[in-house]
Amino acid sequence: MKYWPLAAVLLTATLEADEPPAKIAERLQRKGDEIMVCGQLYHTTTRVILWTDPGGYDAYRVEPRFAASAPPASKAESDSQPPRRASRFGLRKKGLSPAEIEQVRGGGWDLPLLQRVVDQFVIHFDAAGTSKRCFEILQDRRGLSVQFMLDLDGTIYQTLDVKESAFHATIANGRSIGIEVANIGAYPENGTDRMARTYQRDQAGQLFIVREDEPAAKGKAVARVLRPARNEVVHGTIQGQELKQYDYTPEQYEALAKLAATLCKLFPNIRPDYPRDASGALIPHKLPEAEYARYQGILGHYHVQTNKVDPGPAFQWDKFVDSTRKLMK
Repeated sequence: MKYWPLAAVLLTATLEADEPPAKIAERLQRKGDEIMVCGQLYHTTTRVILWTDPGGYDAYRVEPRFAASAPPASKAESDSQPPRRASRFGLRKKGLSPAEIEQVRGGGWDLPLLQRVVDQFVIHFDAAGTSKRCFEILQDRRGLSVQFMLDLDGTIYQTLDVKESAFHATIANGRSIGIEVANIGAYPENGTDRMARTYQRDQAGQLFIVREDEPAAKGKAVARVLRPARNEVVHGTIQGQELKQYDYTPEQYEALAKLAATLCKLFPNIRPDYPRDASGALIPHKLPEAEYARYQGILGHYHVQTNKVDPGPAFQWDKFVDSTRKLMK
């Protein structure tokens, strides 16, 4: 697929003056790498599937995505289904005047106004292993949402316009954009059977990922072979807990950097950096309240909440931030 160069990242879908005049009912073709912000399309140079695309995941829908659409056959079945809610996202209000809140309630967001509000990009692991499974859990079971999901192969799914306040990180929701990166997560050192089921080795001793919706076949991956960026488990301390985790895929790092570069360009208050201590090292725990309140940039879920450890000890912050900064140049 041919993508626009990175210099075009801030181009919208509006027609330029020197282009041929539009024809009535003429269809506009997406390139396939755009994200949507305030109803406008912006290029990322990596594959993006919108909630409006075939195969997309739509967090605007009220009903569950994967549950049966037929009415329950009994009260017991009805009681076992998750409660329905009007929506799984909210309105960004922080820093807006009453007049501006009334404006955006009617859909009147524009980029300059949203740039005043959004100053954080929160990275999660989904603990589900695939974006499909992640959306099922968020949409059908938990009544939550996130603007972006990043699958194992580097495909980005956008489920909501960035103007919406997704329900993904408690106190960060109103000022942040969130992404759930497909990874089964980090676990205590005593281990879990799930890690052994998901990460297996081929005859050459190289790790590959067995998706939970695809059975393993005699030690061989049955679909496209996807591998973690490092061939060994990674150990580290998050929130004071000793954890182990397998790395994300190279495809995920590449796509995430392109998305982050796009968001940092569009939202200048999102600095392309992570929380650091006085020595410049990564802070591996929740930020103190005052520090969090003034923080603007990229951060992990564990920087927001004490009960979270994502994106975990395997996430390569320097690799990601360096790639993001290079793309922004």
